[in-house]
Amino acid sequence: MFLRRLYSKHSDPQRGIMVFDKSSTEQRIQTLAREFKYTGHSWGTTQNYAEVPLFLDSRASRLIQLADLVAYALFRHYEHGDSSFYDVIKDCFDAEGGVNHGLYVKN
Repeated sequence: MFLRRLYSKHSDPQRGIMVFDKSSTEQRIQTLAREFKYTGHSWGTTQNYAEVPLFLDSRASRLIQLADLVAYALFRHYEHGDSSFYDVIKDCFDAEGGVNHGLYVKN
């Protein structure tokens, strides 16, 4: 509840953006994003979009390739207990006073 209040559109002016690798699911993801924004989901509605979800071809964007690698490292670490890739990037997340910013881990 605290995070929901902290990041609600009324108290936090920050904006977020979703960037995806180009795929055959683009239309479905666009539809889901619209539904989550206006109808909501089991945790409420998503707010503070800076833009509609963007789709880029990973063959044309090194940043999408990097995001894929980071996502894979996190997936392997948290879902399969394999930290071989995570250990390479774990100190790259923004942190201050022992608190990580940019990587949220639900306990």
